[in-house]
Amino acid sequence: MKHAARTLAFIARFVVLGLAVAFVVGLFWPGSGAFLRHRLAGTQEAAETPAAPLPAPGAAPASYADAVAKAAPSVVNIYANKLVTEQPRELYSDPVLQRIFSVPSGPVRTRRQQNLGSGVIVSDDGYVLTNNHVIANADDIQLLLYDGRVAKARVVGSDDETDLAVLKVDAGNLPAIRMTDAETRPRVGDVVLAIGNPFGIGQTVTMGIVSAIGRQLNLSSLENFIQTDAAINFGNSGGALVNAHGELVGINTSLIGQAVGAEGIGFAIPAQSARDVLDQIVKTGHVVRGWIGADYGAVPVSADSGLPSAARGVVVNELSPGGPAALAGIQQRDVLLKLGDEDILDTSDLRRHEASLKPGVPVTISGLRYGAPFTATITPTQRPPSAPMQPLRP
Repeated sequence: MKHAARTLAFIARFVVLGLAVAFVVGLFWPGSGAFLRHRLAGTQEAAETPAAPLPAPGAAPASYADAVAKAAPSVVNIYANKLVTEQPRELYSDPVLQRIFSVPSGPVRTRRQQNLGSGVIVSDDGYVLTNNHVIANADDIQLLLYDGRVAKARVVGSDDETDLAVLKVDAGNLPAIRMTDAETRPRVGDVVLAIGNPFGIGQTVTMGIVSAIGRQLNLSSLENFIQTDAAINFGNSGGALVNAHGELVGINTSLIGQAVGAEGIGFAIPAQSARDVLDQIVKTGHVVRGWIGADYGAVPVSADSGLPSAARGVVVNELSPGGPAALAGIQQRDVLLKLGDEDILDTSDLRRHEASLKPGVPVTISGLRYGAPFTATITPTQRPPSAPMQPLRP
């Protein structure tokens, strides 16, 4: 009994002490009770409320405005002017008489012809990438910058085979675009934005996806286009094709127009190819490519070819007399499988590898001759000029 009484007395003293402390706290801090109740309720709600779900990996943004804001200041409008001399001619209503008897009449007249296009600022010191066909034979090139400034540009160099040209503009505060590298190449299905000056109406952004990569419109050229369904129109030539992060993935260059019933088929030069041309032109003023002096095609697979059904490589169709391949002992109908340390996948792959060779630097080539392995050493020379077919240019 005494033990129970002592326990009750102990509890009573603590209850009285607690009430006294509460009275003092309430006296000097009247809002303490409401504050504690609010804190306890908030903690309980936070524990019961589930966290907001994170966006799924690869989810598309609701807007591409950030990508455009990042890339658009680097895209310029190009106005390439040249003087055209014309001789007025006497016209006849009959077409036959026009062809036979049309003769010059009156003095020679000169007029200015303007070609519209786009370009991309690729360095802070004023280098601009565009298409060669935009500025070809121009006497005067003017750039309209994103901030409204007009600047005169000069041609540093051009490359017919890739239809690229490098311009130099002397102006300050130039926003250079970020170019993607080999590790961030676009994939089929990636969202891309085309930025340029279609029909001279002003800078315009269109959206699409990468429809294909590695496209060739001319089988004898070095083309390695990115195909896209982003709208590319006349005036977009030389403009930027950027990814959803505002990084340059290509230079818009050509299209297959509605005149042939096509819609949404445009092409861009990959950023990596454009960078290679840019570096060489800035360094030397022109582009140097390797050449082995052979014409080759796809390997004909047959039961007696000695090749597996999924054969890669190319077959030699013709050799240039006195060319590097002929001097190295390469023969017609040889199957080429490897150039240096790189496997040859197909004719397009070998053209790109061949073009990247340095003239005068020997390289080993290996393959099959009548089913038997062989190896030869070729010393490439500089690629002679060629005249590739011209696709429809925007």
